[in-house]
Amino acid sequence: MSGQQETAAGTAGQAEALRRLHGGRAHSAHARAVAACRSAGVGKDAAEVVPKDPAGRAANALRLSASSLAALDASAPDPAADARCARNAAATAALAAQVAAARDGSVTSAAALRAALTASQAAAAAAAGGAQGRDAALNARAGQAEQDAVAAAKAAGWLDTDPAAR
Repeated sequence: MSGQQETAAGTAGQAEALRRLHGGRAHSAHARAVAACRSAGVGKDAAEVVPKDPAGRAANALRLSASSLAALDASAPDPAADARCARNAAATAALAAQVAAARDGSVTSAAALRAALTASQAAAAAAAGGAQGRDAALNARAGQAEQDAVAAAKAAGWLDTDPAAR
């Protein structure tokens, strides 16, 4: 194997590892968004082309997030695009958390909203300009923020604590 082939294989391996990292965060954030919408009583039928209220915006964002995840799963690894998908899913989860927290009003829902916003900001930083999904420190921060958001969503009762129940 030539040096050029080894470099290409290493780059492809890195891209695949980043795909697993970003894809995992994207799917986790999407699951949080689905759970928050379900908790708030926001169904798929609330999605509108031009949303007029928070529930419509959350349902529409959830629809777009699902389409984005399908595209991510069907495409070749691309760290920048994969990080943007994770960023978009985290933003969708934050929007859904706003709706759920507004309807619930509990302390745990407010904490879940704060965690969702933090996860969205961390995902945005990981996907931003120079990072383009490849910065290990930003990715680690985004991963930890996602884990924290999952824990907060569970504490708020939005997300099942038993993964087999999903």
